[in-house]
Amino acid sequence: MKDVGENKIDELLELIWTLSETGNDSLNSVLADTEEEDAEKALEEMERRGLVEISGERISLTEKGRTMARGIIRRHRLAERLFSDVLGLEDKFIHAEACKFEHILSPEVTESVCTFLGHPPLCPHGNPIPKGKCCARFTKKMKPLVMPLKELEPGEEGRITFIAPKEHARLDKLSSLGVVPGSTVKLHQKQPSYVIRVGETDLALDEDIASEIFVKKKVME
Repeated sequence: MKDVGENKIDELLELIWTLSETGNDSLNSVLADTEEEDAEKALEEMERRGLVEISGERISLTEKGRTMARGIIRRHRLAERLFSDVLGLEDKFIHAEACKFEHILSPEVTESVCTFLGHPPLCPHGNPIPKGKCCARFTKKMKPLVMPLKELEPGEEGRITFIAPKEHARLDKLSSLGVVPGSTVKLHQKQPSYVIRVGETDLALDEDIASEIFVKKKVME
């Protein structure tokens, strides 16, 4: 396990990556958002190691820094999915626990967790999860816990874990119909269209939409 100094650097790499996703590359923003003590000294050490570049009020990750930050972000957001989808942990605890796991997950375990979860594209908060080698290969050495809705069999139920639509308008439409993460759906048929029940409502979906809705299959007792 990494010592405290390394963990501090990891946290700052994660913060800089997260801020860059919103287009914020301000050094002041990094210093204002961090809870790390001696953050300025840590940033100086990161610059010395070639992890960041600081120019005036701007800060950016180098290629080496992005590689490290990408791995940290991937582990953190996969851990969040694991805690949310598998353990049903309350949202207020998810981030703190994921912060602990991001430092100790090995590459092999990270890939296995990703495969187990069905290669999720987003964390529970809607942020993208960087892809790994397992995502590119689409290997399934173990049965995924989370699967596309269309892989359910008629009569089976599942809880929606996330929706990854190609069009944002489609997400809004599904939400208005009650098709949202956390909802339980039951698949009635697959042909000629996918018919599901959400609450007391039956809905017909095209195959492409059904493939964008991911569920955790309910185990029948």
